[in-house]
Formats: sequence, C-alpha cells, structure tokens
Amino acid sequence: MLYIVSTPIGNLSDITLRALEILKQADLVLAEDTRVTKKLFNHYDINTRLISWHQHSELKDFAKIKDYFAGNKEVALVTDAGTPGISDPGGKLIEFVLKEFPAVKIVPIPGPSALTAMVAIAGVAMDKFLFLGYLPHKKGRETLIREIKASKIPVIFFESVHRIEKALGQLADCDKKLIVGRELTKTFETIYRGQAKDILVELQADKTKIKGEFVVLVNK
Repeated sequence: MLYIVSTPIGNLSDITLRALEILKQADLVLAEDTRVTKKLFNHYDINTRLISWHQHSELKDFAKIKDYFAGNKEVALVTDAGTPGISDPGGKLIEFVLKEFPAVKIVPIPGPSALTAMVAIAGVAMDKFLFLGYLPHKKGRETLIREIKASKIPVIFFESVHRIEKALGQLADCDKKLIVGRELTKTFETIYRGQAKDILVELQADKTKIKGEFVVLVNK
C-alpha cells in the first residue's frame, strides 16, 4: 500500500485526522526533507521510520525501499508542505511503483494545498484555470510570462522569495488584476490584490514582507 499524504502548508493544525492515522500506522514514511517532516512528527508524537525521497532520487534509491512494497508493507509519501505531486517529485515514486509493483494499491489522503487555498480566496470565477507550478529561473521564463499576459483564463503559479520581485516586475506592464498570497496559513499570512506594479511597490516599500513562499494568481 502506498499512501499519498497531504500535510500542512504552514499551520500544523490543518492536518486531517486521517492523515495523522496513516502516518502513525505506516511502516515507513518517505519525506522530501526529513528535517522538515520531523517537526510535524514531533508535534504529533509520530514515531514512524522516516527516510528521504526528493527530486534527485532515482531508481537506485527506489531499490533501497523495494522490500517494503514486496512485503506488502504500508508506505506513506509526504512533501515538505501540501499535497505530494504538485510541483514536487512525488510523481516519480508513483511511476516507479506502478512499473515495479503494479499490484500495489495507491491511495490519496487529501488535504492542504497552497494551490487550492489560493483558489478558495480568489473571488473570481475559477471553474477553469491554468496552473504553472514554479516558473523556470531562466530558460522559457519570458515565454511563459507572455502566455500569462495573454491567457483568457486565470493563471496560478508559485514563486520563491528570491524571484517574486522579478515576477511582479515582468508583469508590471500588464493591466490584469493579481492576487498574491504570502505565507499562507502562517502567522504573517498576507493577501495582496491589485495590479502587479502596485503590489511590487508595496512589497519593496517594506523589504521585511519579502520572505516565505508566494502564490500568484493572475486574473483573466
């Protein structure tokens, strides 16, 4: 059994009862960064064995955990925050399991996601939208920016603290309205609404606000 478990994106109270049950009963938990997941484990007194599974993991790494699937053990996959598979390497593990152990049941344990959190507070029609994950640092970035500006449906993407100013600057000549979520569900959660140029000015006026992870929604 392979459980794909959603974990909090910030506030540890956002985890579901079912997720806690699975993480406690599993024989093994694979985590993107064990140091991050250990904080969650300590908070909820979870003592399940924890090993890493991240973007650089390959088939040779999968070989180390094959015995768990071969022995019908329960394995859970978590990411640092949110739902595995959304802009993280969760899909690679599932691909390996489907290939090597097609009989293993793969079970989603739904829960928090920065993507759905942004959709929930958008206040605009979101029956159809485009999600781009993290924009590339260089190659292909300009092309995507042009596509975002021309899109006929809302576009959502993630951006790091290191590139949020760059992203807003690239969208500054666009008259579309944006919603920018900073530190969603955390103590200093902030939602900005307006044109990119205005949000950029607000962030640059107080550099202490430029921290954490950002979710950007560009309206159609």
